Amino acid sequence: MALRTLKIGTRASALALWQANWVKSELEKRYPDLEVTLVKIKTQGDKILDVPLAMVGGKGLFVKEIQEAMLRKEVDIAVHSMKDVPTFFPEGTGLRCITEREDPRDILVLKEGYKELNDIRQGGRIGTSSLRRKAQLLNLRPDLEMVDIRGNVQTRINKLSEDNLDAVVLAAAGMHRLGFGDQIGAYLDPKTCLPAIGQGALGLESRIDDDEINALIDFFNHPPTACAVIAERAVLATLEGGCQVPIAAFGTVTGDQLELTALVSDVEGQRMLKKTVTCHVDEAEATGVALAKELLTMGAGEILNEVYGCETFKD
Repeated sequence: MALRTLKIGTRASALALWQANWVKSELEKRYPDLEVTLVKIKTQGDKILDVPLAMVGGKGLFVKEIQEAMLRKEVDIAVHSMKDVPTFFPEGTGLRCITEREDPRDILVLKEGYKELNDIRQGGRIGTSSLRRKAQLLNLRPDLEMVDIRGNVQTRINKLSEDNLDAVVLAAAGMHRLGFGDQIGAYLDPKTCLPAIGQGALGLESRIDDDEINALIDFFNHPPTACAVIAERAVLATLEGGCQVPIAAFGTVTGDQLELTALVSDVEGQRMLKKTVTCHVDEAEATGVALAKELLTMGAGEILNEVYGCETFKD
């Protein structure tokens, strides 16, 4: 192995640093002579903290600046939460590996006295910045009041008491990785609250033409997770969605079979389209595209045009 140093581009949040340090540790275990360093990069999504993500607009809020650093060869690879990764990449970079998925579910951090979602009082206040979560929870409990919260995991947990909330919705993976598992009040079944596309998996992005780096990191790829996430992302790409719209898709692989569920909703959770299909793992991407098109024929285009505020989808 000729390479002696490798630079990982990462955001500076506690969760992003945990993820990048895990990749660093795995690389150092496998290649004891390799010196791995982290390069912290502030993204647009990190800078805008006083506006709900859905109102910021644009795709790649949490990755663009890291990708630009990679193209300038200031970093060799980037470690992303897959749910933050747009379905397109700048020319010259690409998604090389998708790691084995952590728990993909959403969870509730609950006010004392509650044990599950249905315990929450009428008109209870729920903290989340995700339109996907808002829509699905309002579909189950239209009485709930959704309160926008931003910030890192600890900041959002703190909002429970600071903003007098009844619950905060977060991803199980981030809670587990940061050691907050004991604060999880309830897990939301994916059948109840479909996770974000790619939730729980990490993506390693690299320069497409850097054969040496790509050979070094290929061991991170986990085929069953990659298959599921590729199918989920095909749904997203076909529906032209970013990570801040009420679109969800979740794939699970058993043997050589993939089960894929996708959902499109209006923001209030009143009009919700949901469908599940199964296919062979080799047809993951094509099935994701076909499922998205099926949702469009069911009326998803009209719903998304309203969410986007423009005629993205024509009849």
